[in-house]
Amino acid sequence: MEDPALEPADFDTMRVGYGLNASLDVGDLHDDWVALFASWLDEAGRRGVREPNAMVLGTIGADRRPSTRTVLCKGADERGLTFFTTTSSRKGAQLAQSGYASATFPWLVVERQVHVEGECRPLDRADCLAYWRTRPRGSQVAAWASEQSQPVESVEELTSLYAIAEKRLADVEEIPMPDRWGGYRLRPDRVEFWQGGRDRFHDRVECLRGDGGWTVRRLQP
Repeated sequence: MEDPALEPADFDTMRVGYGLNASLDVGDLHDDWVALFASWLDEAGRRGVREPNAMVLGTIGADRRPSTRTVLCKGADERGLTFFTTTSSRKGAQLAQSGYASATFPWLVVERQVHVEGECRPLDRADCLAYWRTRPRGSQVAAWASEQSQPVESVEELTSLYAIAEKRLADVEEIPMPDRWGGYRLRPDRVEFWQGGRDRFHDRVECLRGDGGWTVRRLQP
């Protein structure tokens, strides 16, 4: 039964105008995507976007159904975007099946988004280990405590799992990296830069990777 105190959402009133940024010029891409992405990422952080490196990662499984979740990007260069997770999780299983992913950075505060698509492959263990060693100890314990994406009976059980792992690792000076934990690199073949425009006439510029490098073109909104 519906709570009479709760009013239904009025989606018609959930409308804001855009137009914070000057129009995006195709020439700003310089036949590549990395420099503009880095500039936008930095500006998003300076203008108040919390965790501007948060990206919505899209994967698809053997059942052909898409799945999304937010993860933190931990590196971006001409080779692509890197992130780390439990490889035996749902997203890990889907990446193993398809080998492809998408990622969207929704910087709504600054009326910008960047969308990336391409192959997504595991990182070398050495690269994963190098990042693992930078993680806070509590995060390392959590990686050992959780079988990510598996069902659990209660919050109390989760708390117990963490406490057991914490006790078991208490005397371990350098916590080893679990075999089920690692990183991935999303190597883009398509990158789209989006800026909000007045009257929903948005800026969209697309970068496509080809045999001869990147081509850049404007898309209609």
